[in-house]
Amino acid sequence: MDRFNAMRVFTRIVELGGFARAADSLQLPRASVTILIKQLEAHLGVQLLHRTTRQVSPTLDGSAYYQRCVRLLADLEETEAAFSAARHNPRGLLRIDMPVGIGRLIVMPALPEFSARYPLIELEIGLNDRPVDLIREGVDCVLRGGLALDDSLVARPLAQLQQVTCASPEYLRQRGIPQSPEDLEGHQVVEYFSSVSGKRYGLEFFFGEQLRQVELPKQVAVNSADAYLAAAEAGYGLVQTPYYNVARQLRNATLQEVLAGFAPPAMPLTALYPPQRHLSTRVRVLVDWLVELFARSGAHISRA
Repeated sequence: MDRFNAMRVFTRIVELGGFARAADSLQLPRASVTILIKQLEAHLGVQLLHRTTRQVSPTLDGSAYYQRCVRLLADLEETEAAFSAARHNPRGLLRIDMPVGIGRLIVMPALPEFSARYPLIELEIGLNDRPVDLIREGVDCVLRGGLALDDSLVARPLAQLQQVTCASPEYLRQRGIPQSPEDLEGHQVVEYFSSVSGKRYGLEFFFGEQLRQVELPKQVAVNSADAYLAAAEAGYGLVQTPYYNVARQLRNATLQEVLAGFAPPAMPLTALYPPQRHLSTRVRVLVDWLVELFARSGAHISRA
């Protein structure tokens, strides 16, 4: 039995909550995964996993063994990278997840540069606006807009995304163009809500140094960035969104900026990854490249 491979399989089963998902994630036959875990349990003389028809979860011994495996595997990868060509040319699968707009408009167009620099890294990229459970879904790194609230993850700041307030020209023709937030009586907002937390987002403005929320009625609420902009273009109200996300619509005049003198707060963009990925060479070179990318992408993320 290859004990390190068995540890790798075991940790992925714990993280994904099942044998089949772990086998698919590691691109191994499902029978091989089952055999490895049986051999590992026999070698250790303990039961590592509770198995039911609905789920797989670690036993008390399994939880303790998982924590040790995570540290050991991370140390092994870092040690091998330090004394091999992998330090300069890392290889293997890297799973990342990011918002649709960031991925489609900024990261994906530049990604061939990363692949040319690190040709042995295979990328598996998820584009969506929902929060991702990195451990259970086996994701190595996520990009997220907004405050990073999970203290269990390592956070690396990437950018401050300038935001704008806008609406469709037809909406503004009907409701009028506000010159200040005090002029918003009689207007409405497209509301964005989180499908996970249920938190709802309206409009915010800086009055000097003071940030204020403005409550407006809504007719439509959505839970995706694409639907948010589509509702605004359809005339359902005012929205606030990062500039990169509406640059094309502003150029094409399907949306029109308002209240430019009353800036919404910038949205922080952060790379997040589990502590056990901290020493992964693949994650490190990806995040370093993302820092480079956003440092030179000023024209794409702001009007400055």
